[in-house]
Parts: sequence; structure tokens; C-alpha cells
Amino acid sequence: MTIRFEEVEHTADRALRIYGRDLADLFGNATAGINSLMLAVSPEDSGCVTKNIELEAVDAEGLLVAWLSELAFWAETESLLFNQIDFIELSPARLRAVVRGVPVQALDKHVKAVTFHNLAIDRRPEGLVVTVVFDV
Repeated sequence: MTIRFEEVEHTADRALRIYGRDLADLFGNATAGINSLMLAVSPEDSGCVTKNIELEAVDAEGLLVAWLSELAFWAETESLLFNQIDFIELSPARLRAVVRGVPVQALDKHVKAVTFHNLAIDRRPEGLVVTVVFDV
């Protein structure tokens, strides 16, 4: 699958259709997608700041929302964008990862919330796809 994510039309907020070969690829591409919403130019450096993230949810959709919400939290509170992820554990209900990233001068756009609006991870022959709506 060559397309990682693409912005799709949404009436009020911003939405991304995200693709992945598997769950790790989908979550990684979702990270690149939310970063692209918050900052027009992706930070070149990686590894300046390291965080350990552990999340649990009832299903993969809930875990994806928790993951993206965690990334939005760090971006909003400490201007950190993470562009390197090492998943230690990733299942539909649990995530443990080490993320590395850099502080940015300022965000171009702020993500107020990651929504559950029509959120469903679909399995297709070529992999996974999901559309995520962001309240900006």
C-alpha cells in the first residue's frame, strides 16, 4: 500500500483516511497524519525527546482514538511531535510504545479532540483502512 493517509472532505472538522498493512502500520500512518494536520512541514530531526506510552482500550478503534489523543495532548501541552515509534506491544486492546520526537516552535493548527464519529477500522484485501475525524 503506497498511500499512508489522505485528507478527506468533512463538513465542519478535518478528516483523514488512514491506511496500513497491519495495526502497527495503521497507527504509524495515523501518527504521520495527525502530525500533518498540526504542522505543515514535518520535523526533520527525531530522537531529541523520548516518551514511553502505555494505553488500553476495549477495541482497536478505542485504542486508535486514545493513541491520537495522547499525541495531540503532547503537541498541545509541550509542542512535541513524535515522528519515530517503536511499538513494544500492540494488540486491539493494548499499546506500549517508545516514541521519539522534537519540540516545534509553534503548531500551525490545534487538534482539540479525536472523535469516534463513524469510526470503524475496515479490513480489506490490501490491509486496513479507517477514517478519523478531528475536532480542530
